[in-house]
Amino acid sequence: MRSLPNPQVRNLGILAHVDAGKTTVTERILFLTGAVHKRGEVHDGTTVTDFDPQERERGITISAAAVTCSWAGHELTLIDTPGHVDFSDEVERALRVLDGAVAVFDAVAGVEPQSESVWRQADRYGVPRIAFVNKMDRAGADLDAAVASIRARLGTVPLPVQLPLGREDDFRGVVDLVRMRAYGWEDGTFAETDVPAAHRDEAVRRRRLLEEAVAELHPDALDEFCVTGSLAEGTLVRALRELTLQGAAVVVLCGAAYRDRGVEPLLDAVVAYLPAPADRPPVGGGERAADPDAPLVALAFKVSAAPTGRMTYVRVYAGTLRQGSTVLDTATGRTERISRVLRVQADRTVDVPGAAAGEIVAVVGPKTVRAGATLCAPEAPVVLEPPVPAAPVVSVAVEARRSTDTGRLATALARLAEEDPSLVVRTDPETGQTVLSGLGELHLEVAVEKLRRERGLEVTAGRPQVAYRETVTKGVTGLLYRHVKQDGGAGQFAHVVIDVQPLSGADGAEGEEEFVFTSTVTGGRVPQEYVRAVEAGCRDALADGPLGGHPVTGVRVTLTDGATHPKDSSELAFRAAGRFALREALRSSVLALLEPVAEVTVTVPGDSVGTVLGDLAARRGRVTDSEVRGGTSVVTATVPLAELFGYATRLRGRTQGRGTFTTRPAGYAPAP
Repeated sequence: MRSLPNPQVRNLGILAHVDAGKTTVTERILFLTGAVHKRGEVHDGTTVTDFDPQERERGITISAAAVTCSWAGHELTLIDTPGHVDFSDEVERALRVLDGAVAVFDAVAGVEPQSESVWRQADRYGVPRIAFVNKMDRAGADLDAAVASIRARLGTVPLPVQLPLGREDDFRGVVDLVRMRAYGWEDGTFAETDVPAAHRDEAVRRRRLLEEAVAELHPDALDEFCVTGSLAEGTLVRALRELTLQGAAVVVLCGAAYRDRGVEPLLDAVVAYLPAPADRPPVGGGERAADPDAPLVALAFKVSAAPTGRMTYVRVYAGTLRQGSTVLDTATGRTERISRVLRVQADRTVDVPGAAAGEIVAVVGPKTVRAGATLCAPEAPVVLEPPVPAAPVVSVAVEARRSTDTGRLATALARLAEEDPSLVVRTDPETGQTVLSGLGELHLEVAVEKLRRERGLEVTAGRPQVAYRETVTKGVTGLLYRHVKQDGGAGQFAHVVIDVQPLSGADGAEGEEEFVFTSTVTGGRVPQEYVRAVEAGCRDALADGPLGGHPVTGVRVTLTDGATHPKDSSELAFRAAGRFALREALRSSVLALLEPVAEVTVTVPGDSVGTVLGDLAARRGRVTDSEVRGGTSVVTATVPLAELFGYATRLRGRTQGRGTFTTRPAGYAPAP
């Protein structure tokens, strides 16, 4: 009889907008569970998960950090993820291996732009979530308003299971609407009591609303509700768990993590509602369940290529990964030996003999495994879908101050790109400069600082440049191209006719297709293998457009006709024909230059709104929304990314340091 994975395991991520309190929530969880003996504070630079010097100096999370702790007999592996948009790729890789997540929201701001982005990322991977509305002790905190923003902006059904006791600075506890008990925190001590008489009627009313909402969504709960007129505690817990696992609703809790209020019920909710590894669907085309005795399947999701040694972080989906075992890297076809298996506690590690299905660990030994690679038993290969790195939008030229460090710089950049696949290193063919590309100004700033601190390199970086694209606004039809080459022996012959048209709404916006290829050739005039070769050639041609050598996006190419030669036609010839035909067609088309744009959300005091609006207009910004929240004004605008360099300093200067802003990618728009 096969053994089952430990149902007492929870792998969860902490997700949120920057400054919503993710790291503080993580630190309080570690303190409460006994994993640390002193509370870490972000503003003091003493946090466990933000251990990198840059993270502590900047007060933000830059890279995802894993920690393990225990609560109520369950082993919790937490991954604290970045909240800043420039590090969204780090969130993507973490979400790929998580079973569940806690989404943290600010009780004043509700759903903020990056909260929405990480929520959509979790949707892509089907990660069940519960919500924690943090900072209930702030002026203007409002649980009902935060719940309304979750419903409106995230398109999900929020189910609040708590009633806050007190408002803003008087927030002192919550009523658990499932158990109908009150939880309070006085002087740092947790106490459970009966529901206070002053709040009993409101608690009963909200419990009734919760039961009705659950009955609408859950068939078994509906049956019980129709028969008895209410839901028993056990039925409510089971229904909430099943709705969470299905993604049909999200349980909402609240608290003030900085003041140690609300974290114990949050941990209870993690155990009660979020899935164990066995609750998640089998991987590898549905063939590999979370069974420790099955053939090994694991996904590498993070590589730490530090000078002290190379560590690869993996999530084991099936089988058991043991020290000394040999695994197959399906991305390269190479076998690798696992010399050590490590349980990770942020920047500390502990050797363990192995890791079973459902566990997240780091391994030492593999030399060429990259993030996204599948590691499996050599006799039972399988490939898991890897997380796809985001396309870089900002670039800087980097060079070593001393010519003798050029080789060291190349090695250090290669290691950086190995650790973070969203960083791309290339050599500019015209200038010969080394160009580092990433997801934002801060992303590149952190990467260059790493070169200086961790590699001891003196480097200079140029002014950031955005990544432009080109698109077709008016195409051509019936373009004929004949590729004929004869240089002795077998020649090359390919004849293609293509139409080139813009894709509908082709502005390169996120989520839209960049290139569509179809064939309408009939009668076998171009065999199928040659059609695929033409498509590959067209993709080659999209790498650099005729306007300025930028990638081409938003194009539909249709192969309408062609001809072959019985001896000289080949896939190579048709690939070349596709490449040259599309290049010629693009030169004959009407093209437009596209630039990356960002959605910017600026929060400022009311007396600074006019100044901020004028500055955004000068930066070619288009204001899309403006509202007042708790005495401050929140302005949302779409601004070209090239105009945002140095905006943080300008905003602080114009608002006496009281203004803040966040950004998120908003695709591409025509450049002037």
